[in-house]
Amino acid sequence: MAIAAAVAIVGCSKPAENRIWLPDGTPDVNAEIVVDTTLDLKHDGFMIKDTPDGRKVMAKTDIGAMYGTYALQRLERTGKADGELDIREEPSYERRILNHWDNLDNTVERGYAGWSIWHWGEPVPVELIKEYARLNASVGINGSVLNNVNATPEILRRDYLERVAEIADIMRPYGVRVYLSVNFSSPAQLGGLPDSDPLRPEVQEWWADKVAEIYGLIPDFGGFLVKANSEGLPGPQDFGRTHADGANMLADALKPFDGIVMWRAFVYSPKSSDRACQAYDEFAPLDGHFRDNVLIQIKNGPVDFQPREPFSPLFGHMPNTQMMAEFQITQEYLGFSNHLVYLIPLFKECLDSDTYCKGEGSTIADITTGKLYPDVYNTTAIAGVANIGRDENWCGHHFAQSSWYGFGRMAWDVTLTAEEIAQEWLEQTFTSDPDFVEPVLDMMMTSREAAVDYMMPLGFHHIFAWTHHYGPEPWCDIPGARADWLPKYYHKADAEGVGFDRTRAGSGNVDQYHEPLASLYNSIETCPEELLLWFHHVPWTHRMSSGRTLWDEICHRYDRGVKKVREYQAVWEQAKPYVDVERWEAVRAKLEIQESDAGWWRDACVQYFGEFSGMPVPADVEQPERPLEELKKIKLDMKHHN
Repeated sequence: MAIAAAVAIVGCSKPAENRIWLPDGTPDVNAEIVVDTTLDLKHDGFMIKDTPDGRKVMAKTDIGAMYGTYALQRLERTGKADGELDIREEPSYERRILNHWDNLDNTVERGYAGWSIWHWGEPVPVELIKEYARLNASVGINGSVLNNVNATPEILRRDYLERVAEIADIMRPYGVRVYLSVNFSSPAQLGGLPDSDPLRPEVQEWWADKVAEIYGLIPDFGGFLVKANSEGLPGPQDFGRTHADGANMLADALKPFDGIVMWRAFVYSPKSSDRACQAYDEFAPLDGHFRDNVLIQIKNGPVDFQPREPFSPLFGHMPNTQMMAEFQITQEYLGFSNHLVYLIPLFKECLDSDTYCKGEGSTIADITTGKLYPDVYNTTAIAGVANIGRDENWCGHHFAQSSWYGFGRMAWDVTLTAEEIAQEWLEQTFTSDPDFVEPVLDMMMTSREAAVDYMMPLGFHHIFAWTHHYGPEPWCDIPGARADWLPKYYHKADAEGVGFDRTRAGSGNVDQYHEPLASLYNSIETCPEELLLWFHHVPWTHRMSSGRTLWDEICHRYDRGVKKVREYQAVWEQAKPYVDVERWEAVRAKLEIQESDAGWWRDACVQYFGEFSGMPVPADVEQPERPLEELKKIKLDMKHHN
């Protein structure tokens, strides 16, 4: 198992004898490690100081000392440990959690790096889980939801809970707590009750007993993640109850043990004709109705982890409720583990967004870290959907490791820039030689924008293939399927133009945002062009800031994305002297797939939308080589692409 590359901790030795309280694998650093319970530090924070007695890593807890040791190692490896150090760090979020979408049959939903690392039904892989926990600890991740949000009740069976307790025992020394996704119908399906109505005393008692059983096995169990009344999963609305009724019932059971409920706001409400409105419509009216150990877990955008979305308006409208952001580290809509797409710019784009909920400067980061509403937030949390599997490089693509690493670093310190994180990952994972770092860093930092260009520029969204979310399928039309699961629902292309009208004259989604954003988005003249087709149905001849028509701009954006990937191929060729043969060849092969896929996206979308615009592909854009009908027949080879 190639451990080192994911978080760049190659060659770590075991702790010296005077540091035996640190877990296996904690690096040796040039400092004295001090634990002082009287220090004024929060949430396993630490200090690194040069004193007259020498350099010291100081913390209030053993786990804080471990985090400080990894931080000093990072400084040493990136050449920043010289000179006098005076560092104090406390994490931005108290709970920094990976959501694994692993199933009990060892498959991983939307996972592109092989089978589940938990080895359900097999002997517990102690060393593998220990290395996983160590990697998380090195970047500050302190929680893991072990199973899929599309949970089965069986995870709460005694035999599975005993298995979870074994995993928790392995990860505990590294400060990583376990959480579980639960199925809301478990009292009926697993406990034999007539139903799972959250207001029935028998149901409440069943959950209280189950929670007590869990804590009897796992004293530091973190709590539950719940997906309810979404995509067919059961929930409180099945019994005429609200999301607050369901979340609060579980919260009451967990409260005596300091456990939390992370209740996902990913819903498909039949009440609104616009998917982008539905989470707001269901949850905003419930503001202030949730217990103080409930956090509403909200995807970064209002639809579904698209390459680009505006931020979810729900973040700006629940001032009396604890909220946490959910990001997708696994690249469900960004080329699986085949495309080089560094995701921290996407995550930061959301967290740095200004909601204007308390005037200018009301960022999502300031809301979710509790800074804006300190009296509301008893705990703070952030979640990332894991991209980890049994592949030798953990994530299926060597550069996909940077998004796991980056999520941890960003969750620890939300003020870090995406570029700072990328550079420290590159220098630790490959080399600090600027002839390598500078061009490859530029490749990473532009990769998300390139993917947007060759997949869905200018606010296009959810025009993926129905079955696999990998390639383009804007033409998809399946009789009997829900409209809002199909691409045509989102692009609405016709002879006049293209795009989803979410203005006040359309679905009204713009008014879920505070001013000045609502009016900014409502006007076709002031709406940011990156979101133009998200909020507007735009005429093909609309004049863009470039001077081109919308149609010509669409073609140029698709073509620009393809050409950018070709630039990456050239950059990687020049990087060959700095990278070992195995990793260099693996990345080269992935870039070849990415370039082919980018061309597939461009040629399919340009030709398909060209049928509506009736306008030719501009002469300065590479002309499609394969006809649209041929591209429509492509069947994805999942063995090749997964």
